[in-house]
Amino acid sequence: MPTKGYIFDYGGTLDTAGCHWGKKLWHAYERQNVPVSEQQFREAYVHAERTLGSNPIIKPFHTFHHLLDVKLRIELEFLMEHGAWDPTEEEYLQVHRSLLDSLYAEVQQTVAHSREVLCQLHEHHPMVLVSNFYGNISVVLKEFSLDSLFSTIVESAVVGIRKPDHRIFTLGVQALGLPASEVTVVGDSFYKDILPARKAGCRTVWFKGEGWTNETYDETVPDQVITDLAQLL
Repeated sequence: MPTKGYIFDYGGTLDTAGCHWGKKLWHAYERQNVPVSEQQFREAYVHAERTLGSNPIIKPFHTFHHLLDVKLRIELEFLMEHGAWDPTEEEYLQVHRSLLDSLYAEVQQTVAHSREVLCQLHEHHPMVLVSNFYGNISVVLKEFSLDSLFSTIVESAVVGIRKPDHRIFTLGVQALGLPASEVTVVGDSFYKDILPARKAGCRTVWFKGEGWTNETYDETVPDQVITDLAQLL
């Protein structure tokens, strides 16, 4: 059955080409020679995600640049507070700025490619965004000129349902006004996108990139596996 509408994930799918954000950040730390181990970084990353998830630090009007700035500050301060890193104030500011600038530039480049693909798909298919995010995804989409491509945004912080709960994808299907069997969900997370989307009755495309763990998955479960968004075309 042909696809008549698309549901896209955002983080890790449209902004990092399938690479888990934890890995994306770690590689930036490596390039900047931040003298911490990957395990120490992982603890800082988890701490930052939990902090942002449980506290209203990110406001609906905040850009992605601001979000990334805050996330990096929380991580770096955690590393310093727990004795993993002992920089001077000048070193701290330099590393923070270098990480922020390099990561933001990479995201701009990746999203530009995603936008090209999405614009072509948008000519023939309605599209909805379904994302676990911090309440500011509308501003982020506008920041990267993606805001005109999605008829509806279903954001976890707004609807009160988070992936991997399949009901968040059902909301996306309802927004499209199509049978679930005619909707294709595209996402980078096997656990948070592919499995719940299948449970919601949708077709699935797994954008396979570098994961947070080395866990392997049954690649016969999704209807398609891609390594570049342009393969959807």
